[in-house]
Amino acid sequence: MTKKVTFPAKPASQRPSSADEWVGAGAQASTEAAPEERDAVPLKRLTIDVPAPLHALIKSKCALRGTKMADEIRALLEQHFGDETAS
Repeated sequence: MTKKVTFPAKPASQRPSSADEWVGAGAQASTEAAPEERDAVPLKRLTIDVPAPLHALIKSKCALRGTKMADEIRALLEQHFGDETAS
């Protein structure tokens, strides 16, 4: 037995007229930020090495609290260096 599934066609008004238009529309949609993201301070990546037991401890405590490790570590850094990051 063969199951046949049909999908409705996209309305003609939403179809891009060329491949370049389609690619451009996708790039534009992916670069648009949410309003709260546009006003936020730009972020920079910081990579550090920590001992495996410390990493496991941080990860488990954050999981129990329902928070992200990055948010917790960012808060600790702001507490320690907060006076100097206001500039």
